[in-house]
Parts: sequence; C-alpha cells; structure tokens
Amino acid sequence: MAKTENGRQSVDTRSIRTISSSHIDDESSLGSDSEINGFASERQTDKYGFIGGAQQYSEESAQDVPPAVLRQREVKWLDMLNHWDKWMIKRYNKVRLRCQKGIPPALRGRAWLYLSGGKVKREQNQGKFQELDSQPGDPKWIDVIEKDLHRQFPFHEMFVSRGGHGQKDLFRVLKAYTLYRPEEGYCQAQAPIAAVLLMHMPAEDAFWGLVQICEKYLPGYYSPGLEAIQLDGEILFALLRRTSPLAYRHLEKHKIDPILYMTEWFMCAFSRTLPWASVLRVWDMFLCDGVKIIFRVGLVLLKSMLGSREKLKACQGQYETMELLRAIEPRYMQEGFMVREILEVPVTARDVERENHTQLKRWKKNRGELNFKSPPRMHGARLIMLADPPRRQDLQQNPTIVLEMPTPQLRKGREDKMSKRKSKKNALPVEEIPNPYPLPSDTPPPPADPPAPPTVSKAPQTEIDAPQLQAAPPADQPPAKESPLQQSSQSLSSTELDTYL
Repeated sequence: MAKTENGRQSVDTRSIRTISSSHIDDESSLGSDSEINGFASERQTDKYGFIGGAQQYSEESAQDVPPAVLRQREVKWLDMLNHWDKWMIKRYNKVRLRCQKGIPPALRGRAWLYLSGGKVKREQNQGKFQELDSQPGDPKWIDVIEKDLHRQFPFHEMFVSRGGHGQKDLFRVLKAYTLYRPEEGYCQAQAPIAAVLLMHMPAEDAFWGLVQICEKYLPGYYSPGLEAIQLDGEILFALLRRTSPLAYRHLEKHKIDPILYMTEWFMCAFSRTLPWASVLRVWDMFLCDGVKIIFRVGLVLLKSMLGSREKLKACQGQYETMELLRAIEPRYMQEGFMVREILEVPVTARDVERENHTQLKRWKKNRGELNFKSPPRMHGARLIMLADPPRRQDLQQNPTIVLEMPTPQLRKGREDKMSKRKSKKNALPVEEIPNPYPLPSDTPPPPADPPAPPTVSKAPQTEIDAPQLQAAPPADQPPAKESPLQQSSQSLSSTELDTYL
C-alpha cells in the first residue's frame, strides 16, 4: 500500500480513494439519525441550521455583523447582481473586496450561483437537469450514493431525517452528475460539496454549481485515480517551503506525504474541517478567486500548527504530527483569524500555475503521463465568465416568488374614485347668486324683497319698477370691465352677503 519515493512516504494511487472514503465514513458514523432523532426536538437550531456537532454556531468562532451594516451590504449586492456583467468586467476588484468582507446570508446562494457561472450554465442548458433527473441512473453508483446520504452533515436540520427533502435532493443532484459525467462517475467527496450548495439553493441550481466546481475550480479532483489531488498536494508542499520553512522541514524530516493530511481539506473544500462561519467565508472567497484560496487555507493551518518550535516539541514523530493535524486548535479556525491570515498569505494564482507546471514535469519524469487529462483550471469567477461569455438574458434574475398585483390601470381608477369621494366630502355647498344687473335678453329673476337703498324713497316699488332700477345703476358702481360676478359681490350689502354665504 505504501511505498517510498524520493525519501518520502507516499500512498499507492489505487488506494487513495478508499483511504479518503474510510476516513470520512469513520467520522460520519457518529451522530447518525438513530442518535439524533431522540433529542432533535429538545435542542435548538442555530442560525445556520445545525442542532449540534462541532460546526454549530458559537460566539467564539464567528463574527456577527450589525444589522444596519448587513442591510447596506444587501443593497450593494443587489445592485451588483442586477448589473453582473458590468461589475465583473469593469469593477472586479470591488467584487473581490465585497466577497472578502462576506456575502450577506440572504443573497449568498444567488451570489454563489453567479460567481461560479452556474447561472449561465443553467440558462444555456434549459431542461437538462430535469432530463437527467427523470432517468434511473447507473445501479452501481445509485447503491453507493444511497449509502452516503445519511453521512453528510448529520447534525444539520436539512439532512437529519432519512428520506427527508434534504437527502432526496442530495440524491437527485449526485445521481444527475453521474449521468452528466459518466466517465467520472461518483466520488464520496462530492457529497459534502453538493450538500453545502443545497443549503443555499434549489436542487437544479446546486447541480450546476457542482458541475462548475468539478469542471472549473477543481478539475480532475473526483476522477478515477485522483491524480489531480496528488499533484496539488505536491504544489501545496512546495508553496509551504516558501511560506513556512520550519513546517516544511518538519514534514520532510518525518517523510509525511501531503496526500495523508490534505485530501479531505481540498476535496471537500474545508466544508468538513472548519467551523461553519469560517466555511462560508472561505467559500465566498473561493468561488470568487479560485483554488488559490484553498491553498492559502491549507498553508495557514500548517503554519499555525507546525510553524513554531514550541509546537514541534509536542510532535516528535509521524504519528504525533498526523494526530496534531487532525485535531486543529479551534482558535486557528475562528472566522476572524482565518480570514485575516488568508488575505496575508503571499500566494497568487500565478504562483500556483508556475508550481503546477514544475510539478507536472516532475510527475511525467517519475511516473509518466497522467491517466486522466482534466480540463484547464479557471482561477476565479472573472476568468470563468470570460471563457464562456454570457448572453444578456442568461444573467437576468428570475424571481422564485411571484405575487399577483393589480394592474396600474385598476390602481389608478381606484385612486381617482377615492380622490373624488374625498373632494365631495370636503367641498362646501355652493349656492347660485343671481346677477343684479342682467342683460336685457336674460330672463328676469324671481321677485325678492331686498332692503331699500338709502337714496330711494320709502314708497313701495312695483314689479315694473325693478327693471328700471336695474337699468340705472348708481354712480359709485365699479367700472364695467369687471365681470358680472365680481359686480354682484360688490353691490351686495353685508346682510345680503351673509345670507348668500
């Protein structure tokens, strides 16, 4: 099983898949449904959906963002998602900075789908997932997938019950991938990747997100032989020589091959290693900047655990060193510490590619050609989008919840009716005031008993005298330029004015 190569213990290629699977199985057997269902109702669910386990939320391992800051970030992310292509081409550094600060939880699933290119992939392959989902699948993979369903995050409320919606969707996604890439089939490390995606998006979106991670971010990781993960182990070991020479010399002294400690880290993208708050922050940066973030996290953990002479005194041999790397101190995995250290590691995508070229030449010299040639790796969301330019309609956001709202015309009609009702209530009754100086063609007004003017005698007036008085206005009347209504209001006495108002 094990052999010595270049003075360092390595593992046979054929047994790597079995080793990683058995290691995951041993850890996942704890906290199965039979153990959890007895107290699931008694324990409270944290804000991430965990009811227990090492990845449950704690104030020590996470950093809470104030609600006001969270609302501001949500507004900014909504604007970016509405104009995604412009932001990715012209202001990608700003997108990277906001991913480093953390994507708001309410928009994390949508942002991951856009960053990975899964949104464009889904729009360009309409109906593909439904087609794969309707097929029965290969029996040899179906049996293995069904055995792994209950092992994925057994302390999470979405996957806690056998046959629940979480496990059903996980089965659908993994089965669809075996049909989509039959040459690769199924690898157990794909299950936690798909489970993390399902916690944030529907099954179809999670499927295309898994496709993008397996093809663009980590190509060849889940292929038979796992040659790509072994090659990246050598890259990690070479980068460790630059970032932490003390840890590098210790691992080289005890001939510890990288595949022994970094397989689960890289293949599961640290989803089974770090506290959940740190997992989400790592994934935010990983889907934005690519695999260099995974290398940085690995370098931070190795440097934190093996980067000082005091720590090396506690691990004098290979067994002690491996036990130390399997039980990383919680303080080194806290969200704040982890993000700060990741951003300070001086490893770029160019460094990864340069070292990849060097290790590939060494691999071919010692082992020959690779049995499985994986597609080229894309370092970040921007390169993924440029490699497959999206159409405008591919980036349009389709709402998942549609509310039936009244049409604008109906709403306008209702507002008009309401305004008319208010105006009728507020309006005062208007009485018509007869014109005291009508034209000859006008019909005479009905008889009235107005008070006698001071210049007229007290003799009673007949109906015939009224038009004559109207035809001869007093000398102090206003000019004829004014309207008849104005003349009538000025010619009335105070008592008449009170009566008409």
